[in-house]
Amino acid sequence: MSDGTATTTDLDVRLEKHRVELTGYCYRMLGSSFEAEDAVQDTLVRAWRSYDKFEGRSSMRSWLYRIATNVCLDMLTAGNKRARPMDLTDSTPLAQAALTPRADNTWLEPMPDGRVLPTPSDPAEAAVAKESVRLAFMAALQQLPPKQRAVLILREVLAWKASEVAELLGTTVASVNSALQRARATLAERDGAAVEGATSDPLDEEQQKLLERYVAAFEGYDMTALTALLHEDAVMTMPPFDLWLTGPEDITGFMTTLGAPCANSRLVPVAVNGLPGFAQYKPDPDTGGFTPWAVQVLEISEGRIAGFHCFLDTKRWFPLFGLPLHLEAEADQSE
Repeated sequence: MSDGTATTTDLDVRLEKHRVELTGYCYRMLGSSFEAEDAVQDTLVRAWRSYDKFEGRSSMRSWLYRIATNVCLDMLTAGNKRARPMDLTDSTPLAQAALTPRADNTWLEPMPDGRVLPTPSDPAEAAVAKESVRLAFMAALQQLPPKQRAVLILREVLAWKASEVAELLGTTVASVNSALQRARATLAERDGAAVEGATSDPLDEEQQKLLERYVAAFEGYDMTALTALLHEDAVMTMPPFDLWLTGPEDITGFMTTLGAPCANSRLVPVAVNGLPGFAQYKPDPDTGGFTPWAVQVLEISEGRIAGFHCFLDTKRWFPLFGLPLHLEAEADQSE
């Protein structure tokens, strides 16, 4: 009995050590934080139940990726493509701005780095992994048919050989190479798929100072200072609303009108989608402290902020990031 328990425990440990990289894979496939975690849990349960049939002809890692791929392909048969607001509508002038929500399953979702990015010893591998979960690249992935998506991730992100991918998908090397070529062509047609590539990994001193200036400008609600930090064609999005704005004038104009309740907010740094981000807490008039409002993801390019993406479903995002659902006023006072 004890031997069986020990074996079971050992298997649990062996399976669990693959969780983070499998979550990263499923997240890239599905574009959803919560669906990715569900897919990995399903993968590990299936592996546990069928382990006695695993004959060791491939590594456990390859076997788990095969199961995870099948789980994701099954989940993608519904045909839903996760997207950003700019993938669905035209930019709205501030004068016509309206907050129209869409269903949760419309949107590409944010993900904490710690849940999807293993810690490789090779800095180049770490940089590729971060690039491959950034919002623009994730949005581009969602435009690919599911099998092309799997081929591109396995070949380009995870550096599998074409023969290994062919075995995993039960197809030929020629078919894999053809799918990869089509996937690359689709990504090349999409403007902005690599826009965040200008963000250093890790952030250089100039970018770190930019973030410090951003925090000061946002917390002080200083629109003049914020304007100086934004690209002329900077974009602001706010899922679950399909509204998106372009340019400092419309962005700051929105923040001082419809977004005025965000004045005097507090920002707490988070690592999200391989990019710098912040958990935004806005003043809570009922308690005197601060209440969750958004997870912000920032895209930096050429020394300024190019993208400013606010994910507003705080009841889902703040627990996912391990963030408190309230900040005391005293605890968050700086200086």
